[in-house]
Amino acid sequence: MAYTIQGKTQEWEVVVGLEVHAQVTSKAKLFSGASAAYGGAPNSQVSLVDAAMPGVLPVINSYCIEQAVRTGLGLRAKINEDSVFERKNYFYPDLPQGYQISQYQKPIVGEGVVMLDMEDGTRREIGIERLHMEQDAGKSMHDQAPSSSYIDLNRSGICLMEIVSKPDMRSSGEAGAFLRKLRSIMRYLGTCDGNMEEGSMRADVNVSVRPLGSSRYLTRTETKNVNSVRFVMQAIEFESNRQTVAYENGDSVIQETRLFDSQCSETRAMRAKEFAHDYRYFPDPDLLPLKLSSSFIQKIQDGLPELPDEKRDRFMEDYELKAYDAGILVADQEVANYFEDIAIDHDPKLSANWIITNLFSVLKKLGCNIVESPISASDLGELIGLVEDNTISGRTAKEVFDTMIDTGKSASDIVDEKGLKQISDISQIDTIIKQVLTDNPKQLAQVKAGNAKVIGWFVGQVMKATKGKANPEIVNKLLREKIK
Repeated sequence: MAYTIQGKTQEWEVVVGLEVHAQVTSKAKLFSGASAAYGGAPNSQVSLVDAAMPGVLPVINSYCIEQAVRTGLGLRAKINEDSVFERKNYFYPDLPQGYQISQYQKPIVGEGVVMLDMEDGTRREIGIERLHMEQDAGKSMHDQAPSSSYIDLNRSGICLMEIVSKPDMRSSGEAGAFLRKLRSIMRYLGTCDGNMEEGSMRADVNVSVRPLGSSRYLTRTETKNVNSVRFVMQAIEFESNRQTVAYENGDSVIQETRLFDSQCSETRAMRAKEFAHDYRYFPDPDLLPLKLSSSFIQKIQDGLPELPDEKRDRFMEDYELKAYDAGILVADQEVANYFEDIAIDHDPKLSANWIITNLFSVLKKLGCNIVESPISASDLGELIGLVEDNTISGRTAKEVFDTMIDTGKSASDIVDEKGLKQISDISQIDTIIKQVLTDNPKQLAQVKAGNAKVIGWFVGQVMKATKGKANPEIVNKLLREKIK
């Protein structure tokens, strides 16, 4: 749903496009054999190529090419068999070459699409303009000494995929959904870990506003290097409101590059917006044009895993799950695997409900993911099985679940130790019901007079008498028969 801003005279529509920089999952850098691992000591993972020493030449890492093609295919995008690496010239202390090797006119991947599943049940198609490859720059550190800046070149030369969306998003919520879906796809593919805290995925946020109903794009700003989904959404909300106020006051919006201050949740001007000609792009003379064969592309296509959209559709068809539940389960591949490990032997809808409602709440509280879950899929499956065969009630199962979290014991051991097995013996329950009806003639008369709500009160009395162990279905059935 589009996010509009009500101005003093009219409504304004928000227009958003994202440029996502995703670090390719690879052991080595794009043009050298230096390690691309995160967390090394400063300048400990720098080759002669990364440091731009005289006379050294870049050599393409073929695995990075495969990863870019794999990502493009996962985005249902056109793979260009011919692409060119170019030099993007600019000068900064952490860019030792004085230029960045990137792609401009002929990227490796063309137009594609990302499908969003919105919270209101609708689906939104967001276009992908292109995906091109480039090497990352180093890192400038200005807080290590009072009068000096330090340079760490460990990131210099690491392979990035820049994934450029079309300006199809109309709210901060859609932008957040886009980033989460893109990250999910790349994690399924194994091409980027999507860890924004470590800098392996970050976004440049392009925002403009226009009068609601207009088809003309107005001046946009670009907020650089935003490193969390939440911050991206906050940057969009701040910037769209700032621009709306400017137009409403008769001012203009300057096309510029801005930065996001996470402490104040606002954007600030950084520099005038650059244009392509400012970078003096030209083909890198040290690298030949990249030519891919159709068989090379097809081989990668044949090896793609089942992706989130396909898995979601399968979960809805095979397990009869609602679109919302299926979407939540497939967003993380490990969660989807966890669910299927349980659903293969147990009721899928019950399994999904336990994961989404109960397990996710615990994981959030503990600050861990599904892989680190204190309850394995087999342990949760055992608990669900005890509910399915009426060994325990659903209410008792929640008590058992909490004890499993606290103690690490299995569901069956907890049920045995605490004597929680459900009473399903009809004759035993029948005897208790007779006694409850005999002891409460006033309430019985109310039911017979037509007050059906009192039946629920009787159910509660029976459950109280059995300390919650009676099978609720049997209790309800026998009570209604007795009262008749």
